[in-house]
Amino acid sequence: MEQQLKTGTTTVGIICKDSIILAADKRATAGNFIADKKVEKVVKVNDFMALTTAGSVSDLQLLVKYLKAELKLKEIRTGRFNTVKEAANLLAGMVFANIRSYSMIPGVTHFIFGGFDKELHLYDLYPDGSLTNIDDFVSSGSGSVMAYGVLETMWKKDMSDAEGIQLVLKAINAAIQRDSASGNGIDIFVINKNGAQKVETRILDTKLV
Repeated sequence: MEQQLKTGTTTVGIICKDSIILAADKRATAGNFIADKKVEKVVKVNDFMALTTAGSVSDLQLLVKYLKAELKLKEIRTGRFNTVKEAANLLAGMVFANIRSYSMIPGVTHFIFGGFDKELHLYDLYPDGSLTNIDDFVSSGSGSVMAYGVLETMWKKDMSDAEGIQLVLKAINAAIQRDSASGNGIDIFVINKNGAQKVETRILDTKLV
């Protein structure tokens, strides 16, 4: 089971002073084969929420589609916007059910979920369906060990957006240098009171200076 829970990627989420920054590499692998070099692993859920994806691609895509649809239906029924906590709990329930469904191919999915309602929220949705509130930083995927080394050393409270973007670039680049399942670039999203927006796609052919 431990081997099944390993996912080939590197994703990062960090808390800054006025925002949450989500980032991920762009490589998709099938065993030792690089299946895609332009994958979008940071996905916008709605105007104020986004998530990173790691795991079985088909399960990730389906759960994200279900989540978007359920959140939209809930807004129509209740006449109000969903809170980030409500959205994260809904997705956690989907992940819990998905991995426990009998299948020849285990539905392994790992999400980092960030959003803004009246305040910033960052959650780690582990493949077993557990939900953890994060108040500093989190990483997932096979390159997370390297990324955590950078985050533990360089993250600090109340970082600016510019500082946060540089930190996630360094963290994921460190993973790309040592993890063969991570690579080919980095996508970065910033979430704040103005919404969730993609701010940069960095294509990496060489080490960052």
